[in-house]
Amino acid sequence: MIWQKKVLGNNTRIDSYLAKNGLRTSRSRIKKLIESGNVLVNGKIVKPSYVVKDGDEIVVNYEPFEPAKAFPENIPIDIIYEDEDVLIVDKDKNMVVHPAKGHLTGTLVNAVLYHTQKLSDGTSGERPGVIHRLDKDTTGLIIFAKNNYAHNILSEQLSKRELFRRYLAVVWGVFPIDEGIIDAPLGRHQIFKEKMAVTPFGSKEAITKFKVIYRGKYASILILELKTGRTHQIRVHLSHLGFPVIGDPEYGGRNKNILQRIGIQYKEDFENILSMIDRQALHAIMVKIIHPRTKKEVAFYSELKDDMRVVIRYILRKD
Repeated sequence: MIWQKKVLGNNTRIDSYLAKNGLRTSRSRIKKLIESGNVLVNGKIVKPSYVVKDGDEIVVNYEPFEPAKAFPENIPIDIIYEDEDVLIVDKDKNMVVHPAKGHLTGTLVNAVLYHTQKLSDGTSGERPGVIHRLDKDTTGLIIFAKNNYAHNILSEQLSKRELFRRYLAVVWGVFPIDEGIIDAPLGRHQIFKEKMAVTPFGSKEAITKFKVIYRGKYASILILELKTGRTHQIRVHLSHLGFPVIGDPEYGGRNKNILQRIGIQYKEDFENILSMIDRQALHAIMVKIIHPRTKKEVAFYSELKDDMRVVIRYILRKD
C-alpha cells in the first residue's frame, strides 16, 4: 500500500508527523518503516529525527494491518444491570477488559459479546462498548455502551469528569492524613516500559481523591475517587506516596521492603495476608452516570470479593 502526502506548513519530526496525519499504525511501526527505507521524503530515505518542512513530498510504502475484531466467548460474567443503552458488569479478578497483545481471547469483551452483540462500535474492533477500563486484577464495576448514541454521551461524561467512579483499597502503612487529593502526573516508567510512574517526562495529568475510612497498626483502608483515568493510576499514586496497595505485584504491594515502613514485628502478618490474596486489594465499589436516555443520575454498587473480605477481617481482628 502507498501512502502519499504533501506537507503544508509543518515543522515536526517525520515520525510524529506520520502518526498524527493519517498513517493509522503505531509509532514504533512508523519508526521501523522509516529505518527500513520505506519512507521517502522528496525521493530520499530519511531518519526518524528528520524534521518535515513545508512543501516536502512524503511517500510511505507499507502493508496495513487487518484490524482485529473481538468475537463472542461463553465465559460466565456477573451482569448487575442492563437496558437498551447501558450494561454494567461486576468484573472478577484475572480478567482483561478487551483483547490486546498477549490477551487475544478470554477477555471481558469476549464474554459480553456472548451475552449480547448489541454493543457500540467503540474505538476499535477489539473494544466494542468499552467506556473505561479496569486492570486485569482489579475487581468491580465497569460500564459498557450498547449503541453509539450511548457511547458518545458516556464518553463525553468521562472526558468532562461527570462519570463518577469510586474504589476501595487496602494499603500497607498507617496513612497520615484523613483525606486529600493526589495530583501527580503519570507516564511510562523510564526503564520498565510496561509499568507506569509519577514522572514529568511524557506524562499526563493524573488526579486521585482519597479518604481514609480505617487506620490500623500497619494497614489502612481508603475510599478513592478518580478525577482522571490513567493506566494503573490509583496503584501508582499510592505506591508513590509509600503506601502500596496490599498484594500489588507490580508496585510494591508484595515487596518485603515494606516491612521497614510498617514495622518488622509485623512480618508474620505480612506473610499471612499475602497468602490470602494473589492480586492488588483494589475494588471498584461504585459507578454513577447520567443515563444517556433518561438523563437521570443513576448509581450502581458492588460488594467486595471474598479475598478482600478475608484480608480486611484479618486486619481488623489483629487490631
